[in-house]
Amino acid sequence: MTARGRFITFEGTEGVGKSTQLQNAADTLESLGVEFIVTREPGGTPMAESIRELLLAPREEPVNEMTELLLMFAARAQHLHTRILPALAAGKWVLCDRFTDATFAYQGGGRGVPKERIAILESLVQGEVRPDHVILLDAPVETGMARARSRGELDRFEQEAVEFFQRIRNTYLERATAAPANYHIVNAALPLEQVSEGVTGLLRALVVASRK
Repeated sequence: MTARGRFITFEGTEGVGKSTQLQNAADTLESLGVEFIVTREPGGTPMAESIRELLLAPREEPVNEMTELLLMFAARAQHLHTRILPALAAGKWVLCDRFTDATFAYQGGGRGVPKERIAILESLVQGEVRPDHVILLDAPVETGMARARSRGELDRFEQEAVEFFQRIRNTYLERATAAPANYHIVNAALPLEQVSEGVTGLLRALVVASRK
């Protein structure tokens, strides 16, 4: 019987370097001989990527917060059952750029959707499935937004005010503080080399622990 893989998510506000650290994590797992996939939310499958495009595209029409929330979980349902769960069942590790913590942070903290509503959808779509570990890349909002703006044109979320992202950051930190065994906060404001060393160390420790 194949041992279940590990589900590792990378979270944080805009511009904290999730893409860079996902690649770093992938390189680390490869060097350790661990089978894995790298994916993202919203997205990860053709259908979920189409929903992602709907969510991120700037538009003149106001997007109701419940529309946004339901689209997030629609994409997640497809992603989870089509890609994530089959990979875990096959013994592969899953490295995912954002998951439901992002929904609690962005739609909950950012938009003000009651967390109880999000929790209902979380249970409906995911059942008991939760990430084994969450790597939270944390940096001051101003630092992250400066990096995001340097990348070019901003998507619908990146165009929000600084206060929106401060609420998001606060929600992430609250969730991490409430469950320290599963959340690993990495100071993403440090030089890239130090951030990468921190993430590499975390991944190596998780792999060692999984082999005991």
